[in-house]
Amino acid sequence: MKLDVNALGTFYRMAREGAGLAAGRLTGMTGVDTQVGVTKLNFMRGDEIRHDFEDGTSKVGIRVELSGGIDGHSVVVFERESVQTILEALLAEADTDEFDELSQSAATEVGQIMNNGFIDGWADVLETVIDVSTPEFVEGETAEPFFGGLEAAPDSDDLALVFQSHIEAVGHETGFRHYLFPEHDSMARLLDRIRTSDGIEYDKLEGFDRMAEQGAEEVAKTATTLTGIETSVEIRRLNFLSLEAIPAEVADERLVGVAFEFDGTPSGYLLFLFDEDSAHEIVDAMVPTETDGEGEFDEMGRSAITELGNIMASGFLDGWANVLDTTIDHSTPEFIHDIGAAAVDPVVVRLGESQDYAFVFDTKVVADGREFDCEVYAIPDEDDLERALNALEVDRIDETPTTAEFADIEGT
Repeated sequence: MKLDVNALGTFYRMAREGAGLAAGRLTGMTGVDTQVGVTKLNFMRGDEIRHDFEDGTSKVGIRVELSGGIDGHSVVVFERESVQTILEALLAEADTDEFDELSQSAATEVGQIMNNGFIDGWADVLETVIDVSTPEFVEGETAEPFFGGLEAAPDSDDLALVFQSHIEAVGHETGFRHYLFPEHDSMARLLDRIRTSDGIEYDKLEGFDRMAEQGAEEVAKTATTLTGIETSVEIRRLNFLSLEAIPAEVADERLVGVAFEFDGTPSGYLLFLFDEDSAHEIVDAMVPTETDGEGEFDEMGRSAITELGNIMASGFLDGWANVLDTTIDHSTPEFIHDIGAAAVDPVVVRLGESQDYAFVFDTKVVADGREFDCEVYAIPDEDDLERALNALEVDRIDETPTTAEFADIEGT
């Protein structure tokens, strides 16, 4: 099974079109204004999907089987509170704390309308007909009730394509996750139809995802070594999204970070972003002087953060270069101290000169019991990435070590 940027761009347009139709139909059903938030495609392994469900919250889903243009299953999953918010608008006098026959029927209808919005959007983009089964109501706190028994659902180590969208409604952000689990042969036929190049073998993308995982683990190890703060990788995602959606992914707060441009196979951009408290925690750990833990960063503080970013970047990119048997150089670090989207806008503008979409490897590195959150964004040039993936020898990934050199920070 092969894919390319054009095929993924088509999937992205499917997701956007479907989310827009779903939002419009939700407005028509509830009588309240809605708008589509961020839409993105995640490549997630089966165990990561299941981990997402193990957050202790109750969820409600509507599952349908697809046939025709796409064979497989479509599942819309809401947090229980989101469904209750919608049902309160529909069933003004009903008790929505428990799902009685009336509220379950209404929730199923809402989920079916959402599913149909997505599916009709896909059918419009693909210029085909997709048939939908009778909807099935599902609730639970783990993935098993939602995906258990579905042949197309990914096993623990399988990489699946997950659609995520948010729709803001009734004064709240009504978050939901949308999962498309296509049958393998059906997806292969669809990709063959919409691909415009020779494409990339899907297992090469799985391999590059493993490379990103190794890079994320190297970042955490480097941060632990240089700061003395025990850190680990909490979240790792391989996303495909439009460039204009990247700023919306960044927290709307003052951020401190380091940005790099890297050149080779592949080329692109790498960013490490910390919230201000985490950045001050890093400076306090690395620089043996008293700091007030707030406000601006003096020369020594900026030096500590940029050097940490510099060494983390080397570990991350050297691992890629080793596996790809190539050379990847990165620029001198650029210190960032700005609010939210402004921290990534320069990268988006530069990439936008040559492409509309991007693969984004986003990672969150956290510390146990300490203020240390680091968001890592690796954004390769799409043409370079395709060349790199086609040259990738998947067997080299687990055989090639990733190493980083540690240098003393000036003044420590």
